Amino acid sequence: MKIKSLLLFVLPALLFSCNGKDNPDTPSGGGDSSKYVAAERIPVFYEANPKVFASSGSLKTITGRLDNIKALGTDILWLMPIYPIGQEKTVNSPYCVKDYQAVNSSYGTMDDLKSLVNTAHQKGMKVILDWVPNHTAWDHPWVKEHPDWYTQKDGEIIHPEGTNWTDVADLNYDNKDMRAAMKSAMLYWLKEAGVDGFRCDYADGVPVDFWKDAIASIREQKKDAVMLAEVGDKAFLTAGFDYIYGWSYEWGLEQLFNGAMSVEKFREHIGGETQDLASGKHILRFITNHDQASEDSPLSKFGGADGALAAFAMTAFIGESPLIYSSQEVGYDKPLSFFNVTVMNWTAGQSYTKKYEALMNAYDEVSGIRKGAPKYYSTGELVSIYYENAEKSLLVVVNPTSKAVSEKAPMERAGEKVKDVLTGSSETLSSTFSLKAYEYKIYTK
Repeated sequence: MKIKSLLLFVLPALLFSCNGKDNPDTPSGGGDSSKYVAAERIPVFYEANPKVFASSGSLKTITGRLDNIKALGTDILWLMPIYPIGQEKTVNSPYCVKDYQAVNSSYGTMDDLKSLVNTAHQKGMKVILDWVPNHTAWDHPWVKEHPDWYTQKDGEIIHPEGTNWTDVADLNYDNKDMRAAMKSAMLYWLKEAGVDGFRCDYADGVPVDFWKDAIASIREQKKDAVMLAEVGDKAFLTAGFDYIYGWSYEWGLEQLFNGAMSVEKFREHIGGETQDLASGKHILRFITNHDQASEDSPLSKFGGADGALAAFAMTAFIGESPLIYSSQEVGYDKPLSFFNVTVMNWTAGQSYTKKYEALMNAYDEVSGIRKGAPKYYSTGELVSIYYENAEKSLLVVVNPTSKAVSEKAPMERAGEKVKDVLTGSSETLSSTFSLKAYEYKIYTK
């Protein structure tokens, strides 16, 4: 008997079972959820690019939109670099930092940042800053004051080797004084602005032992600090980071939605990302971020507005922490360079935003059911994701194709009464799932 056929036969014994007992015939693919004592809400990240909120004073503008950001289910607000941008050899990148302990005057003031952080805290959100530890601007004071803090070749400071980042100077982590200054600058923001942690840019460009030391000091000051590394290497979780990037997931998702990878191959492809993750450690999963959006809109990568929304629905519910990049929720359909100001018209895509809000309301509603890792089922072209706890079950079905698909439903029996979480209505499950192109369904029992 083929493995796929076997999955279809053993699955009905598990789906929508409410006894909470282990099933010896449960297929693998989602990991063991028994190690989790209680259901946890997996945090939602929102990456805020100041350059899409306003041409000036964007920190105040972001503060004014916090209710909208919160409505997307946001738990952690990630602010892209808020520091002054270097002007020497500039390409206007926010990742070219001129001063680690100042706010870019075009974005606002320190008081504006404090107000944003305080308001976010009042709304139940944490705020993390984008930190750029590998390099500085050429006109950063350290270049003249401490040239030995930089990597040199033939007596000259160089940009990071193996890159075309000629607008920045590479820092030398063999220098203990530079390390101490870098750590001190990070601690400054926790104390002065009350931020809750950092997203660390190009984290693997910095020695792991620095991160162990810096994160230990950060947690002495803020025990529950959030630390996200822009890296896919799980070794950084051991170093103290809470989150790493799911690069492999996003690549596979794009392949799936473009017909270049089957559902079964996709499940196998992403299996290694979450293997052996310790409790409290997560993968950040996304359909776009500031780097990818600068090359392609998610609409162009996932077959249009409906496809991009389905890709995000799958990302939100398939397990681990989902990321929303500012502009994604309005269905922006062009590349979005983070080097330039491109202010979003937040009302233009309001109907699309409402779909995002409805999806994330569903995420909130079922967060208590999402206990541990999900189990994934390949029933053909549809993606079926299943969770259960002792009281309830959750089934998410996504059509990642541009055509209508009908397939045998993985369920206990025809006629099962379930709740459609998106509409709030009761529904009787058929023996067949019939989903339109890029449609998704979320059921609970």
